[in-house]
Amino acid sequence: MDLEMLRKYCLKKKGVTENFPFDEETLVFKVGSKMFALTNIKSPSLSVSLKCDPFMAQDLRRDYTCIKPGYHLNKEHWNTIEIDGTLEDEKIIYLIDHSYNLVFKGLKKSEKADIEES
Repeated sequence: MDLEMLRKYCLKKKGVTENFPFDEETLVFKVGSKMFALTNIKSPSLSVSLKCDPFMAQDLRRDYTCIKPGYHLNKEHWNTIEIDGTLEDEKIIYLIDHSYNLVFKGLKKSEKADIEES
């Protein structure tokens, strides 16, 4: 997976926008008003930070050396995945979906309805 594949996959999801709210390097993907993925577009190595169930996050970090606690994020709820070829694309896609679903579930009822209707 490369940056463009990551970007296209995230943007395919319903209600997703992208922007640079922090600086000119950190690309953030939001569902509604909440972020579910972020990546540094200028870093020499590609990584993505994703929201994750806390128990699952611990298991992933134990099982995969390329998955670390979220960089500059709540380490209990976020993982940063180094996309270095050691984790298959299908697993990365699964983790993107997991993050999106967690964040979508946490949106206000009205925001969810607006996204579902669009």
